[in-house]
Amino acid sequence: MGCQQYVDTDRRSRSASITSANKERCDKGVCHEEEQLGASRTLDPCRKDFISGHVFASLPQMERGVTKVISGDPKGNNFLYTNGKCVIIRNINNPAIADIYTEHAHPVTVASYAPSGFYIASGDATGKLRIWDTTQKEHLLKYEYTPLSGKVKDIAWTEDSKRIAVVGEGREKFGSVFLWDTGSSVGAVSGHSKIINSVDIRHKRPYRMVTGSDDTTGSFYEGPPFKFKFTIRDHNQFVNYVRFSPDGCHFATAGADGQICIFDGGNGERVGCLGGEKAHKGGVYAISWSPDSSQMISASGDKTVKLWDVGAGSAVTTFNMGTDVMDQQLGCLWQNEHLLSISLSGFINYLDKNNPHRTIRTIKGHTKSIQCVTVHRSDGRPYIYTGSHDGHINYWDAETGVNDCFSGKGHSNQVSKMVVNDDEEVVTCSMDDTARYTNIDKKDYSTSDVVKMTSQPKSISAAPGGLTLVVCIGQVVLLKDKRKVFTLENLTYEPEVGVLDPSGNIAAVGGTDGKIHLYSVQSNTLKDEGKTIQAKGAITDMAYSNDGAYLAVVDDKKVATAFCVADDYSVKNEFYGHHARPVTLSWSPDNEHFATGGMDMMVYIWTLSDADKRLKLPDCHKLHHVSGLSWIDENTLVTTSHDSSVKQWTITY
Repeated sequence: MGCQQYVDTDRRSRSASITSANKERCDKGVCHEEEQLGASRTLDPCRKDFISGHVFASLPQMERGVTKVISGDPKGNNFLYTNGKCVIIRNINNPAIADIYTEHAHPVTVASYAPSGFYIASGDATGKLRIWDTTQKEHLLKYEYTPLSGKVKDIAWTEDSKRIAVVGEGREKFGSVFLWDTGSSVGAVSGHSKIINSVDIRHKRPYRMVTGSDDTTGSFYEGPPFKFKFTIRDHNQFVNYVRFSPDGCHFATAGADGQICIFDGGNGERVGCLGGEKAHKGGVYAISWSPDSSQMISASGDKTVKLWDVGAGSAVTTFNMGTDVMDQQLGCLWQNEHLLSISLSGFINYLDKNNPHRTIRTIKGHTKSIQCVTVHRSDGRPYIYTGSHDGHINYWDAETGVNDCFSGKGHSNQVSKMVVNDDEEVVTCSMDDTARYTNIDKKDYSTSDVVKMTSQPKSISAAPGGLTLVVCIGQVVLLKDKRKVFTLENLTYEPEVGVLDPSGNIAAVGGTDGKIHLYSVQSNTLKDEGKTIQAKGAITDMAYSNDGAYLAVVDDKKVATAFCVADDYSVKNEFYGHHARPVTLSWSPDNEHFATGGMDMMVYIWTLSDADKRLKLPDCHKLHHVSGLSWIDENTLVTTSHDSSVKQWTITY
């Protein structure tokens, strides 16, 4: 009996329907254009263009003690991994080039290229498998199956791309092998009493299949149809990973007992073990063969990656990846001349066979949702700074995508807001009840430049003269030169967001009462002038234009309002378009446009002088609403989201 099949759509008819739909959209003024690895072009009915540019993707989402499968493109150009509900495809030569597949309804656990390179199969936490096209921007769904009742842990294809083996968690069975186009069974995955962690199929005939399980055994199968042949009992702990060599002559099993065992690929007889009794001091989580099948790399919880001469059974090189627990190695890939490993931190390491003491490149980024973003220029180059749910702050070269994170011990909880002050410092507030100043040039957290708050900060703003305004739960705090100088307490409203005007003379605080309360900054105090501005609803975000002429505000009634500062904060314009609460706002450097992002997944770019001139960016991040907005220049907008990715959009007015 085969897998339950939900979708079986002819690719050509799907392509034709997509083309027809796109033609209809173009007739209405909405067009699409191919671009490098996943950008789209849309023409708004208001005749304003935007083009998706760089996509700085998230890192893989890691779990301690759990293997992370990283799959290579058969053509050698890309590699892929998963994070949340996303499958991330990255160019192996230039990882700043990325594409993100977002069609899964549940967290994706593993993805694998078909040997043809035309399709990718991805499995999620509910046991659902989606097979989708890699050749077109739309990534059209080809087939969808539910082979398991629990999490999919690994996927393997036969070399003709016609059969798929899927293993993982389940109630009645832990694996399934079937034809990719019909779902018809081509064998039974049996012989295990617990979760199957890994599966692989030999890429030459006669086909052979091997599995590794939490029951400490492996199983060897002949086929097709694949039938259980015998049990492999060479490990005494979980078998984490199994892989055939590219030439099919051997396969290897790696276990939590630190052993890597080599077997004959044809009959399954044991050939030997790498490194004698133990290959690593810790559990081995992943292995990857060299293209010529003579060598192998292995990733271990002992924080090392080893390069093995398989014929000799000895280690050629040991890469020591660090001493911290986050340096445990949970995944690896050997693709052409590239050797990659994945740390528990999510960092992707490019290893140098000739110099094991340093990596060629380490890809850093976020593994958890990004909460805020700001942009600053250093030596004429624009840099993007992002803060995430787990307290990490990263900075990205906006032009190349090269990125890194601040060193040292920083925030211990979510970074809620960030700005850059005149002293070249990133000023952040966090749910760890602190405000922190980090020097951009040193890129190192300072233990002294931290201000402890008595309640949780929500918003932060900076102005010349060393001024910082922090809005906390029930409080508004003014800092001067990184010290508290004044606190507003016992307020008659709950403050949500606060901003200092560019001169540092006025502090505007928006509250849940639907009002903006204005305070003058005098002698290191906040003086209530008795002036309030009425908005449509509870304030969610606001910002002064860069020249200080206007204050833009968004509220929970889905309205954006611009107030003219010189005209006693009279209403300049009101902007309607969001279908759900807007949560973030940012002014363009031209002071004529500002962008808002809402819970409706939309980003709007508004024209100050004409409320009817608006540019809509739909589904910027598809799965999640935009959490942060910032401008590189008047034609380039940066968006961040809970998908842990950073995107740039080129705007043409």
